[in-house]
Amino acid sequence: MHTPPFRLAQPSRLKLSGDELAHAGMHTADACCTPNNAPPPRADTQRRARLAELDGHLHCSIIGTCLSTQELRKLIPKFTNLDRRDASDLDIHHAAVELAIEGGACAKALHKSLDEHYATAIRRFEQAGDDVELLKLWDEALKNGDIPPAYWALMTHRHATLPVRQKAFGDLHMLSHLVGAANRADIRRLVALEEENAALKEKIERQQNRLHELGAQRDASIAALNEQIAQLSANAARQLPADAAALAAETQQLRERLSDADQRVALHTSRREAAEQRVLQEQDAAQALRRSHDQALALLKLVQGECDALERATVDAADATNGAGARRASLDSVQGKRIVYVGGRPGSNAALKRLVDAAGGELLVHDGGLEDRKGLLAAALPGADIVVFPVDCIDHDSMNTLKRVCERHQIDYHPLRTASVASFVELMARLHPEQIAQLGSAAPSAFCLRHG
Repeated sequence: MHTPPFRLAQPSRLKLSGDELAHAGMHTADACCTPNNAPPPRADTQRRARLAELDGHLHCSIIGTCLSTQELRKLIPKFTNLDRRDASDLDIHHAAVELAIEGGACAKALHKSLDEHYATAIRRFEQAGDDVELLKLWDEALKNGDIPPAYWALMTHRHATLPVRQKAFGDLHMLSHLVGAANRADIRRLVALEEENAALKEKIERQQNRLHELGAQRDASIAALNEQIAQLSANAARQLPADAAALAAETQQLRERLSDADQRVALHTSRREAAEQRVLQEQDAAQALRRSHDQALALLKLVQGECDALERATVDAADATNGAGARRASLDSVQGKRIVYVGGRPGSNAALKRLVDAAGGELLVHDGGLEDRKGLLAAALPGADIVVFPVDCIDHDSMNTLKRVCERHQIDYHPLRTASVASFVELMARLHPEQIAQLGSAAPSAFCLRHG
């Protein structure tokens, strides 16, 4: 593992409160080394935590997420010898993290700046009476994409326990990986399109300037030619008829030159119009790419929710197998329920049936008419508590029949995004949001802020 770009804080330098040190188990060891029989955490209900009182490994994520580089460049040089203009962004960030760990005037100034920026979020999070409500507000902020205000308000909240801070830190860490991986290719294409768009605009401006110059030259040429024609006409009227033929030939030559100039102007005009049309097409392509990027982000959030639900169900099932009865399984909500699953794939359907049976429920599977008769579908629905079907593995006829029978018998039916196990587990967790409240009573996580 490479050395971090700033000095790691030592346990002796952490300025946590007495209660927080007691429940974190950090008098002589890291949080990940705390025995399993450590006393339960006890939050400080008197006031919010100060920036200097937080774990030293949280300062990097707080400062990097909640404060911009411009704000740090205005504040940090007041407390260090760094140059406001010449210092790199990494040096500014490094100095801010070290000063926040050390405490003192700079840490107070950073804390005050964060409170002023996110006063609204702090007031909203103050309504949380315990760590469960605090996590609900944090999850809502994650869904809305309002991360920096919620992160600062949660980390300094008076009910923020070590597991709560660890969860927020882990969510922020993984979100940076997911968003970076999803956006990297789109950003490269968008930058290339913007560069090409700028080059086309510059080319159009040059062509327009050239057209203006050509137009001015043409007008000057036309005026000069008209003046010359007028002079020649006047001279021709005074000269002998023998000179009329020479004057006519010269006049014809001047008219041909004028026609050539008009053709050149028309050519440049058509090129300019073609360039403008291409710019409009590139702008439409860039807008379509942005819409595709937004759709990809929305799909990423949905898939992340399914993965989180499947991970909770897997962890809970493992705890139940190992005899850890402190938490209920994530699929306990289906206990005693009769669920009808229409469509899907044989492999995932068998896995779903085992999960529901293990949770104490009953799952009836109908393939929508591939091998099972469609007439059995209407007979299997009465008496069901919930009917679910994956929209990617069911035909339209079976889906329409399913909806009509469910509406006739007043049975709730829910479509799934895919026929995967993750989509089913996420739907069960979403239909029973009270399962989320169990996070507040969960055992301390094995995740370590220092060792991962």
